[in-house]
Amino acid sequence: MPKTTYVWKDRKRTFLGLPLSFTVYKLTEEKLLIETGCFSKKEEEIRLYRIMDMTLHRSFGQRLFGLGTIHCCTADRSTPEFDILKIKKPRQVKEMLSDMVEDQRRLKGITAREFMDDGDPDYDPDCDNEG
Repeated sequence: MPKTTYVWKDRKRTFLGLPLSFTVYKLTEEKLLIETGCFSKKEEEIRLYRIMDMTLHRSFGQRLFGLGTIHCCTADRSTPEFDILKIKKPRQVKEMLSDMVEDQRRLKGITAREFMDDGDPDYDPDCDNEG
């Protein structure tokens, strides 16, 4: 089994910006993995091409310690929104993630209209059997 190569890894920061948390973020060329928990672990996988919008939030306390939170809106049914909480170098990570999202969309031939669902809550472009 080939070893997974991560483009970026970090963990949620806590008191004074220290990585004393059980939330780990891992980024590959195609997906973002969010692993949470200590004894019982949960791993959420978000395909990059499904990320629609990103917003950087930096409170005063976060700015003091060089941290920030990236809020993401997706076209993923199980995870329509998520936060990459209290990470180091958030602006650089957001820019890198944004570029990688665009690269994945280009590689897969996906345009913004692929995500338009005309208000139908049951529409999923991955399950579209027409045509």
